[in-house]
Amino acid sequence: MTALLGCGVVVLAGCGSMPVTGDVKAVDASQPGDSQVQVYAVAPRDGAPPSEIVDGFLESMTSDDPAFATTRKYLSADARRTWQPSGSTTVLAQAPNRSGPLLHDEDSRATRDRETTYTLTGEKVAAVDAQSSYQPLAPTAYSQTLHLVLEQVAEGKKEWRIDIVPDGLVLGQSDFKRLYRSVNKYYYATGRTNGRSTLVADPVYVRNRTDPVTRMDTATQTVRTLLAGPTNWLRPVVDSRFPTGTALRKGVTALAPDDQNVLKVPLNQKADTVGRSACRMMAAQVLYTLRDLTSARVEKVELEGGEGRLCALDADDAPEFSADRGSDGADSQYFINEKGQVERIPGSTEGTGTPEPVGGPLGVGTVPMGAVGVARDEERAAAISSQGQHLYVSSLETGAELAEPLVTSEAKKTADRLSPPSWDGRGDLWVADRDPAGPRLLRLAGGTGEPQEVRVPGLDGARIEELRMSADGVRIALLLTKDGRTTLNIGRVERRGSSVAPEISVEDLRQAAPQLTDVSAISWSGRSRLVVVGKEEGGVQQVRYVQADGSTSASGALPGVNQVQSVAAADDELLPLMAETVGDGIVKLSPGDNWQTVLKKGTSLVYPG
Repeated sequence: MTALLGCGVVVLAGCGSMPVTGDVKAVDASQPGDSQVQVYAVAPRDGAPPSEIVDGFLESMTSDDPAFATTRKYLSADARRTWQPSGSTTVLAQAPNRSGPLLHDEDSRATRDRETTYTLTGEKVAAVDAQSSYQPLAPTAYSQTLHLVLEQVAEGKKEWRIDIVPDGLVLGQSDFKRLYRSVNKYYYATGRTNGRSTLVADPVYVRNRTDPVTRMDTATQTVRTLLAGPTNWLRPVVDSRFPTGTALRKGVTALAPDDQNVLKVPLNQKADTVGRSACRMMAAQVLYTLRDLTSARVEKVELEGGEGRLCALDADDAPEFSADRGSDGADSQYFINEKGQVERIPGSTEGTGTPEPVGGPLGVGTVPMGAVGVARDEERAAAISSQGQHLYVSSLETGAELAEPLVTSEAKKTADRLSPPSWDGRGDLWVADRDPAGPRLLRLAGGTGEPQEVRVPGLDGARIEELRMSADGVRIALLLTKDGRTTLNIGRVERRGSSVAPEISVEDLRQAAPQLTDVSAISWSGRSRLVVVGKEEGGVQQVRYVQADGSTSASGALPGVNQVQSVAAADDELLPLMAETVGDGIVKLSPGDNWQTVLKKGTSLVYPG
């Protein structure tokens, strides 16, 4: 296994020119490294013993070997034809350990001379399926066997080869992060949000640089997965505007904007029948999917069918499909002062505006409040009374009066009463009643009227401690407590029935940060990312970004801050991250900066939503 370390074919940060001297060095298959380091597979040498064949095969899987042609040389003739490397990917905490050969009492010396078995072991932490969908796993033991035989490769010549091998790739975490990257592809939420179609992010993992099997670059791989349709987990609540069977035109392996920043996407004839409106929606799916993948900003997407250009969409027109298209003041922050009144920090990317009371009764403090959630249009707010018993919804206009509470908890303890409220992009309000005698998740359609209980199958005795709705309204982040531990789970919000009498449920809960055994605070931060406060087993508190599919964001861990009680992030990832701490009050973290104190006193700081 070798890696060429330089610039051109391989680039390392800070490298300015191609080295012309020096040796080619061996690279451990699992060593952490820059994602631009390119690893080349090496074929098995003549006379290699079984242990070397196994090691070479494992290392070769971590390379960018075209069509895995060199990797297959470690396999027998039959296994070479049947092995499917692109079927799935198993991610281990470290590169797999190899042990063997396995010896059995019934094995004769003659048998051992012509066949043998090795075991691969490790700690499995994630899996990527054939749809490129990532699933984090609580660390579990991994064990697989590789069977080797002494195979004739030429007349009078035999070599050890692997003849029984599981499909897919087995990679350590460091190799996985080097070889793959997380991308969001976009589909439309079923139904309409505030009278318009809304795009929903569907995260998947694609190969960095060129995919060994398809020979497609990263952008083309991503469009290919977009056209293939949503992942199984998201499929029940989204759909695509691309007609069934739509695919890239045969032979397309590279997509990049031209010198006018126009990206042309050649499609097959299945796309020829779409109308102009549907075609623009298709173009919006491509534009949002690719906007973070190309080095140049894509200013326009043009879709081409079998008979020529179908339609085009300018980047300036794409925001009409965005779930996080809020009001002009959506960068404002809201909090509750020491008197229980709701105040607003006027919108600023610096987050340093002077706090001011909100309009209406919540700013006056007729009833002291303990938690607040502001609608995304910033015209109304929901607040929980200081003892957690009552939920109020009020206009933020001056002169409005405080109406009767819409929800009341009967729990005896404050900690068992109502959670902080959260608004989705549809204008619905969500809150959890944590009453041990009757815990329930509630939705108030439009933030008014009779609360509707939402079914959450799969809780398995866990209690909802906190919730946050995504802007698209089809995903909900839940903090669930069971057996003394609080974990982060993401659920899919399904809506059935009529608009007059809808049936709402949260389905298919999946743990999003299994490595954190105690999560204390969460907030959505963009279309498919959350900021999470929690601890690993036996560790200290940390603040980190986690993707909605449970994978660790490329942003990784954030600078340390002490005793965080809550966090607040905006849909716009360029706005400061805010946190409420025990010692320093409310602090902010701007991109590229360190934590700074904003307010010494104040609680329940939130962005709209």
